[in-house]
Amino acid sequence: MSTDFTAQTNEIRVSVRAFFMPDRSNPAESQYFWAYRVRIENLGASPVQLLKRSWSITDGAGRTQQVHGEGVIGLTPLLQPGENFEYTSGTPLSTPSGFMRGFYHMVEPVTARAFDVTIPAFSLDSPHQPGLVH
Repeated sequence: MSTDFTAQTNEIRVSVRAFFMPDRSNPAESQYFWAYRVRIENLGASPVQLLKRSWSITDGAGRTQQVHGEGVIGLTPLLQPGENFEYTSGTPLSTPSGFMRGFYHMVEPVTARAFDVTIPAFSLDSPHQPGLVH
């Protein structure tokens, strides 16, 4: 069963749930794949827009990969007060477990104030791991 991991930065809440994908994994070839669903909620009184993302992906051997890019899934969503945005993406690893964490780089269009929102650290667990690494 997957767990929701949640972090709140100021008035932006980010929740993540990861799912191991056995149909896209091949443990005999050290190929493991996870999907993760992210929900971003604007709990504030001003619109905010997600411009960029920065991920840190660490495998079970402690190797870390940094990933940076524009928006998410090709979008730079604008969230009005009270709105949320959800998307699903995925990541491969060469180990049966690991974890991810990161930041969304956002802006408040009305004031042009730029700020970072924490993406909570979340586990990438599979049934093929000998034990948890985190």
